[in-house]
Amino acid sequence: MSKIPSKPEILDWVAENPTLTAKRDIAKAFGIKGAARIDLKRVLKELEAEGHLEKRKRSYQDPDRLPPVSVLQVTGPDKDGDLFAKPMEWQGEGVEPVVLVIPRASDPALGAGDRILARLTLVQAQDHHYEARLIRRIGANPQRVLGIFRKTTEGGRIVPIDKGSDKEWWVPGDATHGAKDGELVEAEQAGPKARMGSPRARIVERLGDPSAPKAVSLIAIHQHGIPDDFPDDVMAQADAAKPVGLKGREDLRDLPLITIDPSDARDHDDACYAHADEDPKNEGGHVVWVAIADVAAYVTPGSALDREARKRGNSTYFPDRVVPMLPDRLSGDLCSLHEGVPRACIAVRMVLDAAGDKIGHSFHRGLMRSPASLHYEEVQDAIDGAPNDRTGPLLDPVLKPIYAAYAALKAARAERQPLDLDLPERRIELDKDGTVKSVNFKDRLDAHRLIEEFMVLANVAAAETLLSKKTPLLYRIHEEPSPAKLDALRETAQAAGYTLAKGQVLHTRHLNKLLNDAAGTDDAELINLSTLRSMTQAYYGPAHIGHFGLALRSYAHFTSPIRRYADLIVHRALITAHGWGNDGLSQHDIEDIEQTGAHISDTERRSMMAERDTTDRYLASYLSERVGNEFSGRISGVARFGAFVKLDETGADGLLPMRSLGREYFHFDQEAGTLMGSDTGMIISVGQRVTVRLSEAVPVTGGIALELLTLEGDALPKGGQGARRGRGGPAGRTNPKRKGVKAKRKADKVKRKVKRTRR
Repeated sequence: MSKIPSKPEILDWVAENPTLTAKRDIAKAFGIKGAARIDLKRVLKELEAEGHLEKRKRSYQDPDRLPPVSVLQVTGPDKDGDLFAKPMEWQGEGVEPVVLVIPRASDPALGAGDRILARLTLVQAQDHHYEARLIRRIGANPQRVLGIFRKTTEGGRIVPIDKGSDKEWWVPGDATHGAKDGELVEAEQAGPKARMGSPRARIVERLGDPSAPKAVSLIAIHQHGIPDDFPDDVMAQADAAKPVGLKGREDLRDLPLITIDPSDARDHDDACYAHADEDPKNEGGHVVWVAIADVAAYVTPGSALDREARKRGNSTYFPDRVVPMLPDRLSGDLCSLHEGVPRACIAVRMVLDAAGDKIGHSFHRGLMRSPASLHYEEVQDAIDGAPNDRTGPLLDPVLKPIYAAYAALKAARAERQPLDLDLPERRIELDKDGTVKSVNFKDRLDAHRLIEEFMVLANVAAAETLLSKKTPLLYRIHEEPSPAKLDALRETAQAAGYTLAKGQVLHTRHLNKLLNDAAGTDDAELINLSTLRSMTQAYYGPAHIGHFGLALRSYAHFTSPIRRYADLIVHRALITAHGWGNDGLSQHDIEDIEQTGAHISDTERRSMMAERDTTDRYLASYLSERVGNEFSGRISGVARFGAFVKLDETGADGLLPMRSLGREYFHFDQEAGTLMGSDTGMIISVGQRVTVRLSEAVPVTGGIALELLTLEGDALPKGGQGARRGRGGPAGRTNPKRKGVKAKRKADKVKRKVKRTRR
């Protein structure tokens, strides 16, 4: 008979294994079998009666332990200079624990009243119970300004770079932070707002040269008018928010809903869980749970938080920072599904048959507690046979059932045939000083695809539910390509030797056949890019049009309310449809829904442009030290003023200006998307392989200029020495060499087709 563990041993086990707290898990850990389980149950009941453990359905939790990641309020230093803090949320019945903050040399200075997100370690000390390491400071809201510092005898002044601001800021001599004249600086308001004269500021960060990499995202924020500081009333409302309790909600805390995100994720707004369906009528089926942060419980219609969230429309992501839609108190704390912390959620339970088709679903407004916050790589490693200390205990009960459900969904996806583009995503990694360290392409793991499929399924369930209940909502709309764009794609495909049939109703399966035919060939990237460019841009609106790219009739965004206002509207619609409370859709939400859809579609495009501009500047900065080097690439676009090349190594887009193509006139055929040399007959078109020399890279503008060296492996032919690059040749006359251009192009296409046929 196995020895029954002591009470301290059981308590230590529960503390070290928060995801394995059921009685059977404890029994398994200590090798207890048979009749000995009765004695274990007695010990657990004694610990519960003594207040050391709290039973929740079938698991035991320590009620007097803080979660490993907690929000703290700094209480100030003691007489010895040690900095202490207290938890913002304390759910135990004992004495509130004392937390010692252990600062690093790189941490900002903290003072009494500051709120911080910190990682905690339980310790045995006389004057404190936990030690905390700062993750980030939250809750502060001074007005900020970005500008050029101009030194004066008494200190200095800041000239904002924002074109819409003509107000300078005065910086006292003791608040310059050592800034030099002409540097780009970020400053915050110092002291109360003055009614007259220049406002006072203190410099909080020196960004150096305005063209330096670290300044890039800040410049984009200001150039595109993205709001990056929250009004005082918004921050006050966020700071006053309290955690939502169980009242009026379903208790989902025993469901092992795990979050899977990038390793550097700041917030966690979705969690998932799956298990085999126990219904004998659905043999081989699965039950999938997707829980989403209940942002609507905190951001109510018409509130200051709501107005600001609508104004921003979405969060904007840069390589070195995030401009969030919601204040950090919500986005990084109360609305983030952190490990081990009770959090409000709206969850959808979806039933799949053995083929992966959804045969039923239901929505629930509940309270959950995630047992683990995992990242994609460690989840994939666990499934591939290399679990770590975090994923090992979850492998059989949680991870494998999730992947089993995903396998069924993959089969259903293959049958549905959504558009299957293969376009690698770039990842720009920065050093601490903001310099680009490397440019890589992100790996696409099954862990990524799994979460994507679960989120698509949940979004479909939300749209179908609201459609059936006739509740107003914002759909995610993606219309099919226009005839003109399809014709352009068809011509590109034909020139490369592929076929996109004409005269039939277009479905995504037709495009997928084209993509599959090109897969693994030199034309794969060309066909993928051309297909992407033929697509219309998705947008938000109340019309039930469907999503062409996903091959879905009903689709709405539900899974990211922390970072997208559209999802918040869908959450409110679900609350109204189910009668869950008075925080659902307001009359104004309903009446203004079309305008809201148009506005947030615009803010989404604004963020995309700012993110793209920032990426271009970072890439130009990265390449600026390699001017003169040779690179391989592919023609990605053709215009009247030259051609664009996508470089293989970094994915950066550079321009081949006309002057770099040779000393001859190039005729631009917009319909065919080609440039043709008037003397040599050389044709430049999308998809051709090239070797280029980097002639210029300007970080301030993001511009990259190239010089063409080889085209499809051949050196450039020499154009006529007397040819001019201007329109029409000498004296504006039509160049006789342009005659027969279309005939020659057609003949070249026929030659290529004949050559392929003979092969």
